Amino acid sequence: MKSVVMTAVGGPETLAYVDVPDPAPGPGEVVVAVGAAGVNFMDTGVRQGLAWSDVPDPKTIGVEGAGKVVAIGLGVEDVAIGERVAWAYAPGSYAEKVAIPATSLVPIPDDIDDRTAASLMMQGLTASHFATDFYPVQPGDIALVHAAAGGLGLLLTQIIKMRGGRVIGRVSSPEKAGAAKAAGADHVIVDKAGQFADESIRLSGGDGVHVVYDGSGPTTFQGSLASLRRSGTFCWYGPVLGGPGPIDLMSLPKSIKIGYAVFSDHIPTPALLRSRSAALFDWVLAGKVRVGSATSYPLSEAARAHADMESRRTTGKLLLIP
Repeated sequence: MKSVVMTAVGGPETLAYVDVPDPAPGPGEVVVAVGAAGVNFMDTGVRQGLAWSDVPDPKTIGVEGAGKVVAIGLGVEDVAIGERVAWAYAPGSYAEKVAIPATSLVPIPDDIDDRTAASLMMQGLTASHFATDFYPVQPGDIALVHAAAGGLGLLLTQIIKMRGGRVIGRVSSPEKAGAAKAAGADHVIVDKAGQFADESIRLSGGDGVHVVYDGSGPTTFQGSLASLRRSGTFCWYGPVLGGPGPIDLMSLPKSIKIGYAVFSDHIPTPALLRSRSAALFDWVLAGKVRVGSATSYPLSEAARAHADMESRRTTGKLLLIP
């Protein structure tokens, strides 16, 4: 079968489309024929050596996808051959087939296709964590969402709106403003240099926002702090772009609360993974959350997908199609 491996730490040019042996399911595992694999910033971090450094190269990257079960290992009782499934974290997903622990899989409803499911898993579960768990948005809350035209930002905006909140979306270029607006953002700030705090405060009525969701790296950290109202919440995420450096707790302003949000804490058990995923699918089927058309690439063009993602030229979800 074909897969995409990283041959060394480096840029997109280190990704190679190669032949590898078909996987066999171990105890508790199933093999899935991948219908669509999600591309995430996590994958670029692996390629840059920020994660999985204990796994020797070459190694197949990617963690997210959807497809059909084609083989079952010993001890698996609740998954059937031919069943359509999705997953948020299974290393080696940039491939035509992948072996996955059965406990990492969720069933896909008949009315949701593989591309929609693959677009929804990691970013949808992350957005759900941010808006329902890390900071449960209440009616009337005002949220500042960075990268509001990205796959995560578009889903997060919709979940905030579904819960009765208001959204100030920040995007890096005028071309992305329309996507953020279409997802429901009440206001959109176009800013690439981190100069957004004054406008965020003005748009929030002068008090600042209740919550900031910031995965844009050190450039935006101080502006996000300044955008918060008294006792506001700062949701920091996304390690690939780097952290803000050491923080003196006694220097934090306005009694704010700050934390590093990780989507895996939203789904620490197989039961929670299935229930949280089922809620996402239900929101989509009910029309409460819309998953926009993804930008799709052949599996063989994973390097181009990485380059496009890192250039910030894209909006919405990126997928690889075997």
